[in-house]
Order: sequence, then C-alpha cells, then structure tokens
Amino acid sequence: MSRNQAGLENTLFQLKFTSKQLQKQAQRAVKEEKQETARLKKALNESEEIAKIYASNAIRKKNERLQLLKLASRVDSVASRVQTAVTMRQVSGSMGSVCRGMDKALQSMNLQQITMIMDRFEQQFEDLDASVNVYEDMGTNSDAVIVDGDKVDELMSKVADENGLELKQQAKLDDLPQIEEPQANEEKEDKLAQRLRALRG
Repeated sequence: MSRNQAGLENTLFQLKFTSKQLQKQAQRAVKEEKQETARLKKALNESEEIAKIYASNAIRKKNERLQLLKLASRVDSVASRVQTAVTMRQVSGSMGSVCRGMDKALQSMNLQQITMIMDRFEQQFEDLDASVNVYEDMGTNSDAVIVDGDKVDELMSKVADENGLELKQQAKLDDLPQIEEPQANEEKEDKLAQRLRALRG
C-alpha cells in the first residue's frame, strides 16, 4: 500500500468521525434551542426585553444547527468520494498532500478550518470524477446519482402527509411530475472511459 493510499484511509476514518461529531453538536444545538424557547415562553409574561434575548438565542441555536448539519452532509459527501478513491486506488500526490492538512483541521473541530479544507479537497476530485462516473456507470447512467429536486419535494410531501403536517407551497403528490428512469448513454460512457484511460496513463 502506498503512503498516499494509507494516508487517505486514515483521512477517511477521520472524516467519518468528524461527521458524527458534527451531528452530535447539531443535536446539542436542538436541545439548547428548545431550552431557550421554553425560557422565552416564561419570559413573555415577565419582560419583553428578556424575552427578546431568549428569542435571539433560540434563533441563533437553530441557525447553528442548520450550519452543523450542512457541514456534516458536506463531510459525508467527501467521505463517500474518498471511499471510492480508496476502493479504486486512484490517489494522486496532490490529494495525499491535502489529506495531511485535512487531518489537523478535522481534529481541531474548527468549523471555519473544516470548511476551507473541504474546499481544497473537493478541487482534487475534478480529474477523479471521470473514473468515479465510469465506476458508477456499470449498468446505470451516472446522472442517476444526482439528487433529484422533485424527488426531495415528493419525499417531504409524503412525510408531511403521513404525519398530518402541511408544507408551504406544497403540491399534491398526484400533481408531482413522474421521474423517468435514466437511460443508458453509450456515447457518454465511451467519453468517460476515454478520460479514465487518459488519467491512468
């Protein structure tokens, strides 16, 4: 196993650990948001100024939770791509260099540093995308891995309906457009295969 390969596997472990830590922080923010909301309800009968403070705290905790969840999702996405790189043994020297910087940032749990290192790492995947797409194209068009916005809306509507909730600007499930199954695109697969061969030299 090459040094870069071993380093990438260590980074993969650290990415998964960081994602779990971010999710735990998000859960903690939820509890703190509820606590601030409870204090807000109590303060409404006592002081408007104090109530505003608690309301501000609750909103801040809600925003903090959303930011943590978004970053955790981003880390998960990078971890998935790293896993593919490890599986396919497609590790470049520049990627290994970024990994060494990533480990320190992840261990620090500094959100700004983690965000910056995610930016750098994602740039390293531009050339790897060709091989990733070919790997995922075995019998399935690569476009199928893209999250469809209509499917997201459909799932949200379904869950809301099952729980008796209402969504703003919610469309009925029957009115949602049908998502067609992706068709195999031989020409696109050929181009991806050519790029993969070029990358492998």
